[in-house]
Amino acid sequence: MPRGEPSPKLAITVDPEVHHGVLAAAAAEGVSVSAWMTEAARHALKLRDGLAAVAEWEAEHGPLTAEELAAARRRAAADHDRRSA
Repeated sequence: MPRGEPSPKLAITVDPEVHHGVLAAAAAEGVSVSAWMTEAARHALKLRDGLAAVAEWEAEHGPLTAEELAAARRRAAADHDRRSA
């Protein structure tokens, strides 16, 4: 963030197991809890937008076929494997 534009702050309450998991994940990745939570929220928002886009597409074109879903799963797995390598 540029100077003069501080990041907004949130105060949240989470279950103890979630709290422990967030602390452990942030430490394992070598980032702050704020950075880890920001990335987790960013990821959740992308998923939400993607699911909304699929629902919109299906409303216009009909449900995805089993073949289309299988192809999408293969692409997602390949992308995951590539990022994990």
